[in-house]
Parts: sequence; structure tokens; C-alpha cells
Amino acid sequence: MDNKSLVLMAARACDEKKAKEIKLININNVSYISEWILIAEGLSDVQVRSITNSVEIELKEKANIEPIRKEGVNEAKWALLDYGDLIVNIFQPEIRKFYDLESFWSNGNDLKFP
Repeated sequence: MDNKSLVLMAARACDEKKAKEIKLININNVSYISEWILIAEGLSDVQVRSITNSVEIELKEKANIEPIRKEGVNEAKWALLDYGDLIVNIFQPEIRKFYDLESFWSNGNDLKFP
């Protein structure tokens, strides 16, 4: 499975849990840390955890991969799943605005997600 299919699969898993403002950014040409960054928003601790779990389950079942590292899932203000070529960030709105990763990765190429 290619990495573009993987990021779209993760985005659909976010969308199934009603994540807001899903952004997919290809950073392959501007960074060596990963190929894709997915940024999405959950409106509460419970929703952030739910979105994170949905992504983990979807990628495990359909792509047979697990995150190399997970951060922030218990606190659920900003959860991160690191799959190597894909980094998934699930924020609560105020934390997302504070860190503004979209601006940080503005040199990357956005992929439209309906």
C-alpha cells in the first residue's frame, strides 16, 4: 500500500468519528522526518481519543501497521500517532490554533480531502 492511500485511509477514519478540519499535507519535499502530516480536530477529550482509536484500528486492520510512537492519548488535548511516513495529529481547537502546524508546514503540498 502506498503512503497516499495510507493517509487517505487515516483521514476517512477521522471523518467517521466526525473530526473537524481534516488537513493532509505532503511534506516529502520539505522535510526528511515523514512524507505525510495529517491534522484533524476533536471538540473534546473523548472525541480526540475516539478519533485516535479509530485511526489506530483502521490502519491495523486494513494496512497491518501500528504506530511507532504514540503521545498525548491519555490527556487527549493533542494526540499524536507516528507511523514513520505518516504522522497523525489530533488536536482540540484551542491547542491546534496555538501550535498552528498548518503554517509551519505551509511549504508542503495539501491534498484535498472531501
